[in-house]
Amino acid sequence: MTKDFIVTKEHRRFAEFATAVRKEQTIGICHGDAGVGKTQSARRYAHWDTLGPFIAEWGPRTEDDATHYAAANRSRTVFYTPEVLPRHKDLMREIEHLRMRLGICVDEHQRNIGKVTGSRAVDMTRWIELLIIDEAERLTPTALELLRDQHDRHQLAIILIGMPGIDQRFRHYPQLYSRLGFSHRYRALGREELLFVLDRHWKRLGRILDPDDFTDAQAIAAIERITRGNFRLLERLFPQIARVLRINQLETITDDVIEAAASILVIGD
Repeated sequence: MTKDFIVTKEHRRFAEFATAVRKEQTIGICHGDAGVGKTQSARRYAHWDTLGPFIAEWGPRTEDDATHYAAANRSRTVFYTPEVLPRHKDLMREIEHLRMRLGICVDEHQRNIGKVTGSRAVDMTRWIELLIIDEAERLTPTALELLRDQHDRHQLAIILIGMPGIDQRFRHYPQLYSRLGFSHRYRALGREELLFVLDRHWKRLGRILDPDDFTDAQAIAAIERITRGNFRLLERLFPQIARVLRINQLETITDDVIEAAASILVIGD
């Protein structure tokens, strides 16, 4: 889990949405424009930057693994991104594989704290409460039906993340749509949140942001116009800002610096 993650209001709203889906054991949809932060929030909620590599490596156990077991116990959430045109058997096998390994981690934590004793259960997936699927547009009708069946059989909460309009697409699948409990729209950063995020970025560059300063106000306006509150564009823009400052030996972040940094990026409409 990256230490540079900025907790925004939209992330908190996503976390509340995910917790509600998990608690109610239902199916939820999260939709929003590309780059607004859906994937980052989902990975953060699932502790996947920490747990994903740990589960993938699956090497010999050590005493240090206790921290991963504790994280798995808090999360009990699998994050999964399907391939383009996934084969149905491969899709379900990979999801089951992740659920099993994460379930083993949860079970280890439960044993470490003394809540579980005796022989190990056969089904480790019983510990997993939520499955988050990113890029849900890639799922075929058959894949959606298989996931719906998993939800029905195991009371597995599921969140499907996609672009705007994905909620309308699911109207064509009555059995799945009838089980939807929550729909969450992930929005771009508003003005106040943009200033909050920019303040953090200014500090990382060793500067102090003052919206009342004319130069800073111009820089803010340039960033707002270029990114339109898109979180991913902001994250891509600031390394280039740092580069422009360094190459030109500049101290002040101006609108000219912003424009020069943006010209390096490929920014679509």
